[in-house]
Amino acid sequence: MSKFHSVFFLFFFLVSCQYFEKSIPSEEELLQKRLKEINWKEVTDYPSVAECDSILDKDQQKACFFNYLSTIIHQKMASDSLSTPTKIMDTLDVRVTIFPDATLSFEPIFKKDSVSYDKQKIDSLIKSRLTDFPKIEPALKEGIPVKTQFILPVIIKME
Repeated sequence: MSKFHSVFFLFFFLVSCQYFEKSIPSEEELLQKRLKEINWKEVTDYPSVAECDSILDKDQQKACFFNYLSTIIHQKMASDSLSTPTKIMDTLDVRVTIFPDATLSFEPIFKKDSVSYDKQKIDSLIKSRLTDFPKIEPALKEGIPVKTQFILPVIIKME
């Protein structure tokens, strides 16, 4: 009987090893699984400036960045005024693009129903005044710098 037990035990041991084997997923399978987990519509970290880096909460850091950017744009644009026969106050949307290399681009978006003003002059003014920004860190997606775009309203006063 002991021979039978030994053979049975050996047979059971060899067969049971197959139940413990786990297949190792290929790199492609792991990559595809990870790509499905990533939310491609949202960045991991928003663009930031040194003043906002110490904030840990993602929403507060985002608000800090937008407040900072709005303040800088207001300061740079406040010294200029456009002259028109009548006083006009209008809001102009500006598309802000932050590229992965930390460069910025500003593009005014003129509404069709907005008041009449010299669009070329405003476009030129925005592009000439909105330069030399402090260093802005681009947004990150999974640790990789990415291009981001957003629209900021800019109030234009013409006298």
